[in-house]
Amino acid sequence: MSVGRSVRTADSFFQDLEYQLCEERGRNGEPSRSDFMAIELPRIERAFATLFDSLPELFKGRSDYRQSIIPGVIVRAIAVTGQLAPDGAVELVEVNIDTSWLDPAEDPDADDEES
Repeated sequence: MSVGRSVRTADSFFQDLEYQLCEERGRNGEPSRSDFMAIELPRIERAFATLFDSLPELFKGRSDYRQSIIPGVIVRAIAVTGQLAPDGAVELVEVNIDTSWLDPAEDPDADDEES
């Protein structure tokens, strides 16, 4: 089995992660940043290490930017952008997490608006 490319995570990835997930788990068990980094990030890194060249181009004619949209284990879905660096490594530069559990309509503790 081929090892694939080296993968590293850019500061921008962690900034996105910080914006989307809290440091601690939510009161209803919503995942924390640490949960994401322990469970989802290794899967994402493996996918980009082994599949980068077969992932779809993010921008037509720019084969150095690829995107993967995958189902999550602790979140519903994750979209990740990777950029091929001059040294041949892949840098994960952007992450968008389906945080739809934050929708008040799905929150069992949300106030009911009955008429």
